[in-house]
Amino acid sequence: MPTTIRDLRPNDPADAESVVRVRRAALPFMIGTARGVAFELAVAHPAKRYRLLVAESADGQVIGTAQVGIVYDSPEPGQGFVNAYVDPARRGLGAGSALLRAAEEHLAAEGAKDSYAWVLDEPSHRAFAGRHGYRPSRSAHFLRLDLTSAALPALPRNLPAGVELRPASAFAADPRPLFEADAATSLDEPGDVAVEFEDYEDWLRHTWNNPYLDRSLTTVVLVDGEVAAFTAAHTDGATRYSSAMTGTLRGFRGLGMAKLAKNDSLLRARAAGYTQAFTGNDTGNGPMLAVNTWFGYEVCATETRFTKRLETLR
Repeated sequence: MPTTIRDLRPNDPADAESVVRVRRAALPFMIGTARGVAFELAVAHPAKRYRLLVAESADGQVIGTAQVGIVYDSPEPGQGFVNAYVDPARRGLGAGSALLRAAEEHLAAEGAKDSYAWVLDEPSHRAFAGRHGYRPSRSAHFLRLDLTSAALPALPRNLPAGVELRPASAFAADPRPLFEADAATSLDEPGDVAVEFEDYEDWLRHTWNNPYLDRSLTTVVLVDGEVAAFTAAHTDGATRYSSAMTGTLRGFRGLGMAKLAKNDSLLRARAAGYTQAFTGNDTGNGPMLAVNTWFGYEVCATETRFTKRLETLR
C-alpha cells in the first residue's frame, strides 16, 4: 500500500491528535497534546526551517510522523535534525523510510551538512538507522517514577540561610532571570551539537510560553535572591509530568540545589494529581542520574543519537 508524506495541517486539531497518538504509541515515555503539537509548529523560529511531516496510509490514516529542522541556535552551522516515529502496529509498510527520505531532502535543500536523529536502542531500530547510512554516537536514558507510590522525602523543615524556593509563576512579571539561568546551564548539557541561545524574545516564545510548561510546578531555588538552580516542569494537564530541564549554576553546584528543586516540584506535582513522572538523562551525566536514582526513578528505555553526512544528497 502506498504511503503519502505531507505536512501537518496546522489548523486541523484532528491532524495534531493523530500525531500525538503516533508519538505516544512509538515512544510512550514522552508527554504530548494536540495543543503542544500545534504550538511547536506555530512558534518555530524562521531560521529553524521547521517542518512537521506526517505519513498517511492509503486508507487516510496517519501512521507516522517526523520533526525536521535546522539547529539554528548552534554556533556550528549546517546541523540538522530529524526525529521520526511510526505507529508500531503499522511498521513494515515503508512509512519510516519515506519520512526519512523527505526529511533528508528538506535538510539538504536548506544547506544542512549533517542530520542527527534519536533512535530507540533496540535491534530493529538500530538496524533501520544503519541501513539508511546513520552511525551511532552518544546515548540517553528515559526514566520513570510512579508518583502514586514513590517514597518522596519531605522538604527540610528549615532551609539554609538565604535559600528560598519559588515557583516560576513568581517570575511572571520578569522571567529574564530564568532565561539567563537556562542559557547558562544549557552550555554544560552533554550533546553532539553545541547550543548557545541569547535571544530572549525567542526564549519567551518557545520556552516560557510553551503550553507544556507548568509554571506553578516549575521550582526555582534562590540563594540571597539570586537564581541558583531550577527544574522545569512539563505536564499534559492530566496525569503525566516531565522534568524538561534541571540545571544548577556553576557557583552553586555540589550543594544539593538540583535535588532540592526536584523534590519540591515532584511533591507539588503529586499533590496536584499527577501520577507518572518522566525525565531523560544522558548516559554520561552521572550527577543527574544519581539524583534521579535517589528519588526512585528507574530506566524504562534508552535512545542512541545517530548521525549522517548529507553532502551526497545535494
